[in-house]
Amino acid sequence: MPGQLEEVRGKRATFGMGCFWAGDSLFGVTPGVIRTCVGYAGGEKESPTYKEIGDHTEVIHLEYDPEVISYSQLLHLFWNNHEYGLTTKIKRQYMSLVLYHDEEQRGIAEKSRGNMEREQGQRLVTTIKQFKKFYPAEDYHQKYRLQSHPWLIETVGLTTGEVLRNSPLAAKLNGYIAGAGTYEQFEEVLPSLGLSEKAVQYLTKYVIENQGNGLYC
Repeated sequence: MPGQLEEVRGKRATFGMGCFWAGDSLFGVTPGVIRTCVGYAGGEKESPTYKEIGDHTEVIHLEYDPEVISYSQLLHLFWNNHEYGLTTKIKRQYMSLVLYHDEEQRGIAEKSRGNMEREQGQRLVTTIKQFKKFYPAEDYHQKYRLQSHPWLIETVGLTTGEVLRNSPLAAKLNGYIAGAGTYEQFEEVLPSLGLSEKAVQYLTKYVIENQGNGLYC
């Protein structure tokens, strides 16, 4: 069961970096990230859907503990894990996007983009704008890799609705089962997950098989 993972509340961050399934896996296993949810943001259309996304972008909306990971560190992951084949086509659905939640985040994001442009010697197409509203994606998009393992979902007591979207445990399991984290990271976090022996054996198999495969959608 989620246990102590659900007790911490943190700050918000929202990024568009291509297909949102990959970002969900990446940030799900990142130490200091509490929860993840994929959805649509950045536009003006009311109640967007995957088939009618309008002027919105696929984003990963996350909650993090600033005592464990800084916004600058989250941005480092953002810059280095884009699906550039999607974001550089400037299709709004997959555009490179930082939605800041306060002025501190805006300043950090703009400075970070400037540093990356100097480092790469080119202008980046990443848009930085104020966060307004986030619309969670349909249930079948949430923790997409984890949903391919219904036995594990049932065993740990998660569902495909609100619990699956918001559970810290679901975020971790989704990332590790997709291979976004290393086995060493998995071993370190395992005691806090509260899994049964059978669930640990099942998950370990996929952590070992999939680690290093890279992010994908």
